[in-house]
Amino acid sequence: MRELRNLLATNRVAALGTTQDDGTPFVSMVPFAVVREMGCLVIHVSGLAAHTRYLQARSQVSVLVMVAEVPGNAVHDLPRVTLQGNASVPERGSAEWNACKAAYLERYRDVEHMTELGDFRFVAINVDSARHVCGFGAARTVDAEELKQVLGGVQ
Repeated sequence: MRELRNLLATNRVAALGTTQDDGTPFVSMVPFAVVREMGCLVIHVSGLAAHTRYLQARSQVSVLVMVAEVPGNAVHDLPRVTLQGNASVPERGSAEWNACKAAYLERYRDVEHMTELGDFRFVAINVDSARHVCGFGAARTVDAEELKQVLGGVQ
């Protein structure tokens, strides 16, 4: 559990997997934060972005967080986690929106001005399962209950 919590706490970008209108997968990079009190991830995205349209049309998403490659180290040993969940857009000004904003701005202090832009929105990703790889040959499935504990403890 500690390794997974550390992975989410020390990495700030993720690959977000959504599904396009024709059913093909679409992956993009997104900064993310953890909303501890809600036990979810939050991203802040533009309504003009393709991935935003896709996740609003089909809420099931996948998020990959991984340690950056280090030259000279084996890439198969890179710690990583693939999280599966559902995305929702909290209503601006709601308690959920405020919690998402606070968590996001705690991690990205320099982007507060972006929260006032009309085409940007917070997206809460409620995670229900994960596949955590600690290194080569060290993979495990993480259930929803453990994920809530992990996400609730990320600093």
